[in-house]
Amino acid sequence: MAGRGGIHKVNGHWNKKVPPESSPNPSILQLSLHKTWVIAHEPLHKEIDKYKTCGVGPGMAFAHEVLTKDPSFGVIGLVPCAIGGTKIIDWAKGSRTGYYKHLVERANASLKSGGTIKALLWYQGESDTQQQTDAKLYKRRLKRFFTDVRADLNSPKLPIIQVALASGYNNTLKQIVRSAQLGIDLPNLQMVDAKGLPLERDHLHLSTPAQVRLGKMLADAFLQFHPAVALNEFLASR
Repeated sequence: MAGRGGIHKVNGHWNKKVPPESSPNPSILQLSLHKTWVIAHEPLHKEIDKYKTCGVGPGMAFAHEVLTKDPSFGVIGLVPCAIGGTKIIDWAKGSRTGYYKHLVERANASLKSGGTIKALLWYQGESDTQQQTDAKLYKRRLKRFFTDVRADLNSPKLPIIQVALASGYNNTLKQIVRSAQLGIDLPNLQMVDAKGLPLERDHLHLSTPAQVRLGKMLADAFLQFHPAVALNEFLASR
């Protein structure tokens, strides 16, 4: 979800190529590291996933597509929270990583100026395809995570849009994680499948065109929850 589109496999640098579908727009804001609203721009997660090189992700394309299909939607506030290369256990409530606490704090901060949390966009799981134990426990851990987030945001019916993996470190374990993702049984949860989208040369992360395509798929799923409406990575309308 943090976005690795355009990251060079050898030198690890971002090529700084931003497609039109991911360009800045005054109607698309992002919550900064210091919890202030600024005009959103790629790399969306640069301040959040600060120990890795971030490139193009699906967030900006998602917001553009929502506004394209529903021009009356208003201002979209994206709340970047993703940390790449993490396992689902790292996002457990009470984990020493602090990722869960940070996510909830940022989500709540997005409400202070009158926003409304509309959805959680979640794309994670490649790191859970390295060890069999993590893959087998993935479904239970993920369901617990979604349940905790809804409870701590006082939003038991919060729409969740989850991405099913396109890649992994081990094909057998990838299938276990994908099956877990596709088999989560929770209300107000939509699944978007990234399988088949083109990857970068590392054969792990989605390419820039794939990130744009995924963003549009996420928008289509989101608009099924909000068809007439005038936040891995939250979406808040303000």
